[in-house]
Amino acid sequence: MAQTAQSSLGDVDEALLGKRIRHARKAARRTLGSVANAVGYSSSYLSQIETGKRSPRLSILTAIAAELGVSMDVLLAQEPPSERAGLELELAKLQDAPSARKAQLPRVSHPERIGTEELRALVGLHHALAAATTIRSSTPEEARAANRQLRADMLARGNYFPTIEARAAQLTEAIGHSGGPLDASLLRSIVKRFDYTIVRSADLPYAARSLLDYRNRRLYLPASSRDGRDERIHVLRALADLALDHDRPATFATFLRQRVESNYFACALLMPESLALSYLRSAKLERRLDLHEFAHHFAVPYETAVHRFTNLATHHLSIPVHFSRVSRDGVIYKAYANDGVVFPTDVTGAIEGQLACRKWAVRQAFAQPDRFAPHAQYTDTSAGTFFCTAQVTTASAGEFSVGLGVPFTDSKWFRLRATPHRQSSTCPDRSCCRLSPQHLADRWEEHAFAQVRAHAHLLAAVPPGAFPGLDPVEIYEFLEGQAGLSD
Repeated sequence: MAQTAQSSLGDVDEALLGKRIRHARKAARRTLGSVANAVGYSSSYLSQIETGKRSPRLSILTAIAAELGVSMDVLLAQEPPSERAGLELELAKLQDAPSARKAQLPRVSHPERIGTEELRALVGLHHALAAATTIRSSTPEEARAANRQLRADMLARGNYFPTIEARAAQLTEAIGHSGGPLDASLLRSIVKRFDYTIVRSADLPYAARSLLDYRNRRLYLPASSRDGRDERIHVLRALADLALDHDRPATFATFLRQRVESNYFACALLMPESLALSYLRSAKLERRLDLHEFAHHFAVPYETAVHRFTNLATHHLSIPVHFSRVSRDGVIYKAYANDGVVFPTDVTGAIEGQLACRKWAVRQAFAQPDRFAPHAQYTDTSAGTFFCTAQVTTASAGEFSVGLGVPFTDSKWFRLRATPHRQSSTCPDRSCCRLSPQHLADRWEEHAFAQVRAHAHLLAAVPPGAFPGLDPVEIYEFLEGQAGLSD
């Protein structure tokens, strides 16, 4: 059998192509053997093509199309040739899904041999299994376990991601950012590098900070800021998914990791590594490290500057650190440490949701006369003495204190090291800050009862789906409406 030397079809879905060839052959009322003989190949070879086990060369596919009287466009179309064929293809993919493998379900090797109704039921059951698996893996307990693992990974690397730094450095050089804040012109240059257009819409689903439309290469933002945050951060976080090749997260652990990476990427562009290190090394040499001034130098929010400092301090400046974000009622929302500080944890080891000690700087910042000014103090703990700075910031969810601390020996590098404020914390000992003075307890214990404000985010299951926390129906309807406006 002579074969014409032609290139292969490249990246094609062999299973879908095989279904379309088989559908065209059946429609032409041709047997496998008659078509195989006509194009000069064996029946077994053509059968392998139809079952998706072999990808034909372009010359063979051209001959098959001519013999069946159909165009190449018909055979290479992206849609299944029939509902039945679509169900068979979908079942094949679902049987390879993690949920099916984990359940060790027996595999249906020949879906073409079962009835259409039975096939439809099997596909539905597989979808239900995948949904149930997603929901089970998204309980608060599973989410906290994923968060603990992520924190351990961050600790092992000193919260430094060299691959993300390198990608951000490439973009920084490409747009010519050589110093100072990332202004609107530089931000537009970054967006243009990805060949996207920013579109602001008052109709963007409320829970969405931003939305990427891959089809039309648009980045949707709300018409006005909804959370009071720097809009540049939302733009750069969205572009991070493109720059870092993020796939749709299938697990909450992946979702968390991608969120950390996106935040890191945004910070690395707002405060490029080379520029930030130049500033920080000079400040350390002069013993005037100051997170408030660091934020001001790059015109970024205080919390962004603190995050960026934790990225660079240990790896480049040999300064171990701890970080926390605490609400006004003392609940820890975020935390990271590699300097030996001991955060409170629950029985599962989770830090988020626990109460920070009242004597820590992040709690004391709320009690200062000017609570929006930087607060610095030394805190004696069972793990040692730490120098800490904290500042109260505002967000749509209320006021939060953002704190950064280092061991006492590293306080010498910081401008506010001469602070007169000092506290002693013995938490988790309840006598530290959990017990009321006896005379107040005696007076009020039997005469007061308060309704507690529940922290719903600590109780609710993590929303499953392709858009965690968002309603896919809202997202798709919004995109469809925007596509209609541009047609």
